[in-house]
Amino acid sequence: MNGLGPVAWPPAPIRTERLVLREPEARDRAAFIELLASPDVHTYLGGPRPRAELERELPEVPERWPGSFVVELDGAMIGLILLRRATEQHRPAAVGKADLGYLFLPRAWGFGYAAEACSAALGWLEGVLPGEPVVLATQTANAGSMRLAAKLGFTEVERFRAWDADQWLGLRSLGPRAD
Repeated sequence: MNGLGPVAWPPAPIRTERLVLREPEARDRAAFIELLASPDVHTYLGGPRPRAELERELPEVPERWPGSFVVELDGAMIGLILLRRATEQHRPAAVGKADLGYLFLPRAWGFGYAAEACSAALGWLEGVLPGEPVVLATQTANAGSMRLAAKLGFTEVERFRAWDADQWLGLRSLGPRAD
């Protein structure tokens, strides 16, 4: 299932100190193609999609569904946050929980944007689905993603092997946390 179920969509744009999280728009199409075709972005995600295929197949307005946020910096898309319901294709420990995913353009790496955007998305989720547990899966080799998971308060549930790589599944229970 795409999205999070009975959540009013789209929400008003979410503003942080530096970023805006909002619904995809037609002006984001080129950035979506760049994001999905980037070998750097997809190092731990099975590889990029061919740019020509994306140019042909991606709609003029990239897909809009509850839980899909464009991350904007200074008026331009730099990434994507995905909150969706984990399904049976995920690990059994994840099924039915909200699943956090994110992709950022390489030029946006190393500035704390992913942490800022993910924190804002998790705050929004807490507001609309109080107490909702959230899972995050990443390859153990993805050091940046592992650091971000820890920074966001995810704790390890399990490690497993999938797609010819070691994977990590973390869980975060929303609500008050001691930092």
